[in-house]
Amino acid sequence: TEDMQQQIIRETFHLVSKRDDNVCNFLEGGSLIGGSDYKLIYRHYATLYFVFCVDSSESELGILDLIQVFVETLDKCFENVCELDLIFHMDKVHYILQEVVMGGMVLETNMNEIVAQVEVQNRMEKSEGGLSAAPARAVSAVKNMNLPEIPRNINIGDINIKVPSLSPF
Repeated sequence: TEDMQQQIIRETFHLVSKRDDNVCNFLEGGSLIGGSDYKLIYRHYATLYFVFCVDSSESELGILDLIQVFVETLDKCFENVCELDLIFHMDKVHYILQEVVMGGMVLETNMNEIVAQVEVQNRMEKSEGGLSAAPARAVSAVKNMNLPEIPRNINIGDINIKVPSLSPF
């Protein structure tokens, strides 16, 4: 549930944020996360915390390296990533993370390959006008339809629909 998710986030932040900067970046998961069966592996960069929750069979150093690759890729894609980039471009952050990890499996750790795929995605979005341009493209497409006559009455069986006058202004 959403309440449980928020509790897990609060517990994770509480566990990670109270730790000293000179201690290791691995700790046992809290009671909500699964206790000793799970580990929290994190990195702290300025004001950002990147936390991965993994089972006890995962390599701590491998996950630290994965976090490093993820953060460097974000830094390269956003040119000095900050909190606002993560908040206002969450879709892009998720796309980058999915290029690195999908379904719990590490797919790619080569930062140049990840950045290349992100650039391909950006070019494709720009050529399509992006999702934000979809409503404008839809309105434009309807306006450019060459209908010989706008239907005024639509009859479907026993149903009679009167179409109001459609004026562009």
